Amino acid sequence: MRSARSRIFDPRRPAATPRHREVYGRYQKVYTLVEFAAAVAFVIGSVCFFSDALTLQADWLFLVGSILFAVRPTVAVAREAHLARIPIPGLDEQHHPEATHAG
Repeated sequence: MRSARSRIFDPRRPAATPRHREVYGRYQKVYTLVEFAAAVAFVIGSVCFFSDALTLQADWLFLVGSILFAVRPTVAVAREAHLARIPIPGLDEQHHPEATHAG
């Protein structure tokens, strides 16, 4: 019997079934948006540091960018946990028959 934890980050999961690909794609969009927003916050924050009058805004943008970079692994772990709950026909039933009802 394999737990969901042992199936997290299994390289077969992202493309195992159409449902896996759909879920992976949705999380990948969120991950990419978070990553892009963090990069934009850091670039704008960096530009703000060229002006003494914008130092406070630059500090806040760096804080926001840092928080967004911390959100990235959270999105990745949430994605993997979600994928682990979706059974792979023929694989998960061997180890955990009731997993076929998860979704």
